[in-house]
Amino acid sequence: MCPNTPPPPGPAPRGVALLFPGQGAQQPFMSAGLYRAHQPFRRLMDEAFEVWGAEGAALRADWLSDSPAVHLDGVRRAQPLLFAVDWALGRMVLDWGVRPAALLGHSVGEVAAATLAGVFTLEEAAGVMAERVAHIESAPAGGMLAVHASAADMTPYLHADVVVGAVNAPRQVILAGSEAPLAASEARLRAAGFTCRRTRALSPFHSPALAPAAEAALPAVARLPLRAPRLPVVSAYTGGPLTPAEAADPRFWAGQPAAPVLFGPALDTLLCTGELLLLEAGPGQGLTALAKRHPAVGTGRSAALGLLPARARGDASDLHTLRKAVERLLSEGKLAHDPLPLPSPAGAP
Repeated sequence: MCPNTPPPPGPAPRGVALLFPGQGAQQPFMSAGLYRAHQPFRRLMDEAFEVWGAEGAALRADWLSDSPAVHLDGVRRAQPLLFAVDWALGRMVLDWGVRPAALLGHSVGEVAAATLAGVFTLEEAAGVMAERVAHIESAPAGGMLAVHASAADMTPYLHADVVVGAVNAPRQVILAGSEAPLAASEARLRAAGFTCRRTRALSPFHSPALAPAAEAALPAVARLPLRAPRLPVVSAYTGGPLTPAEAADPRFWAGQPAAPVLFGPALDTLLCTGELLLLEAGPGQGLTALAKRHPAVGTGRSAALGLLPARARGDASDLHTLRKAVERLLSEGKLAHDPLPLPSPAGAP
């Protein structure tokens, strides 16, 4: 909850904050309809693909294919695609002239947020992602398990290889670990009556199983000229504002795949800054759903909506959903002009 601070002397205009989802948010054809229909977004996605060279071309081909060569949930596809979609959507909103009050990313979404804030260039971020993928691919198989419970409730079900990998809300946590131990914990939780659901992850993100992969990526990150953020970033790894010292620390970035995500506490911090319009700049609306359950949004002081549909279909629904977000930004005076073409009556691009 917010600290007991006196209210501001008068009503302040509602700011805009961007939310960037991470592993588990990937879907087949996510944002593909927008890529086909909206040239500015297509240009930004192509820019992201180009910095990966031949691997970027393969990434784009799989993304747009009805029969991809590499499984979407594998680290080699999910991580760079999520980064690219998050970054391109966020960059597009900034190009419209929106100046966000803050950026908040979940998991790999924090790398996208940091890139938009100037901690990394796009080319540097692509290198960080390539290093992550290379080392995580060789890590033991594992997964992540969403549980409707508090972190404290999970204590009897944890051990050295199964940990709380994410705290998304007071009663929404994600366990992470290697496959066999995680499956054993899942069986015990279900027997005890907990509601559980496997997330879309084939690796044990945010668990000690990825600590060797994180350490192996450190030398490449340490060679980068890391910079202080030019836009405010709330870190989902600390739950507070990203400081210049954290932004410049290679271990902070290299260690993230093995570190727990504190999205719920970070969202508390963000919404304590004032009334906000939260825009989820990424595939799906998972973070939007979490935000809508927050008291600050539930009471109407703040609001949350996605730039893309909750379910990707790879069609004109992408542009229609983005249109609704643009109309909201226009109604709140956040845009000087309408940046989108009107959709055709038939809904075709």
